[in-house]
Amino acid sequence: MTDDPTGPDATPTPPTSAAVARRAGVSRATVSYVLNGQAAGRVGARAQARVRAAAEELGYVPHAAARSLRAGRGRIVLLAAPADSAPAFGPLFTGFLAGFQTALHRLGYTGVLHGAPAGSPLAAARAWAELRPAAVLAPHGPPLDAPAVALLKRSGTAVVLTPGPQATPGAHTLLLDQAEAGRRAGAHLLAAGRRRIGVVRPAEGGLAAFAEPRLAGVREAAAAHPDAAVRPLDLALTEESAARLAARWPALGLDAVFAYNDEYAMLLMRALQDAGHTVGTGPGRIAVVGADDLLPARLLRPRLTSVRTEVIAPDRIARLVDALIRDPSAAPATHRLGTFHVVARDSG
Repeated sequence: MTDDPTGPDATPTPPTSAAVARRAGVSRATVSYVLNGQAAGRVGARAQARVRAAAEELGYVPHAAARSLRAGRGRIVLLAAPADSAPAFGPLFTGFLAGFQTALHRLGYTGVLHGAPAGSPLAAARAWAELRPAAVLAPHGPPLDAPAVALLKRSGTAVVLTPGPQATPGAHTLLLDQAEAGRRAGAHLLAAGRRRIGVVRPAEGGLAAFAEPRLAGVREAAAAHPDAAVRPLDLALTEESAARLAARWPALGLDAVFAYNDEYAMLLMRALQDAGHTVGTGPGRIAVVGADDLLPARLLRPRLTSVRTEVIAPDRIARLVDALIRDPSAAPATHRLGTFHVVARDSG
C-alpha cells in the first residue's frame, strides 16, 4: 500500500500565475504587470481589477525567490544577526528591527532577519547570496571581509553595509562605536573618584564583538589616571554566576563596575545587595553602571545609572539603504548609527 499524494495530509500545490491568468481571462504577462506594480500605462483598470480578484480568490502570492532570480536582484533587505547571540540584543534591537521592517515595507522592500553561519564570513555570504538580496546589513559582530563582499556583489547584491570602525573594501560602513560606551562609563566613574573598576563581560558566546570594545573604552578612559585599575569580570546571565561573583567581591577590591548591559547590571546589583554590600554613590559603596537604559533598571532601588544608546531613526536607515540600492555605484562611505551618553542615577 502506498501513500496517496492527493490525500488529506498532502502538501497543497500553490496556485500559479498561469492559474490567475486563466481565471482573469488575461495573459501571464498582464498578471505579472499587475501584481508587480508595473501596470500603469500597460493594463486597463478593469483588467487590473479582474487580476487582483482572481489572485485573491485563488490565494496566489508571487514567488519572491523566483522573481529575484529572473531579475538578478530582488526586493529583500537582509539584516544579519549572529545565530548564537539573539538573546543579547534585547528590546533595543527588537524595537529597532520592528521600525526598520515597517519603514522597508513602505519603500517596497521585505526585511529578512538571518542568523549568520558561525564558520566564516565567506560561509555567511554564501548563505545570504542564495536569497538574492538587494542589500545586506551586517551591523553586529566581526565585519565581512573583502572576499565575502565580492561574492555578494557577484550574486547581485547592490549594497553591503558592515560594522565599523574599519572599512571593508567594497562595503559601506555602519558605525556605532561600542568603545565609546565604555569611554563614557569609565569617564563617569572616574569623575566620581572611582579608581578600581570592574567591567562585566558576558560568559555567553557571540558577544565579544560588543563586550571587548566596551572594555577597551573603559581602559582608554582610565589611561589618563595613573592610579586607576580596570579588571574584566566574566559573568553568565544566571543568579548562580552573579552570586559567585558577589562572594568574591571583597577579594577583588573593586569600588565600581560597568556591566555589559542593564540586565547584567541588575543581576549583579541584586547579588551584591544579597551578599551584604551597599550599592550607590557614597563612600564605601559600590558604584554600578549598566547600558541600554531599560525601564526595569529605573524601577530598582537604587535606580540604575546607565549608558543610553541614541540610535538614529530606523526610517532614516531604511531610506539610506533604498538610496544606495538605487545608486549602487555610490562610493563606499561611513554612516554613523548613533552615539552614547550616561544617564546618571542613584547606583553610581
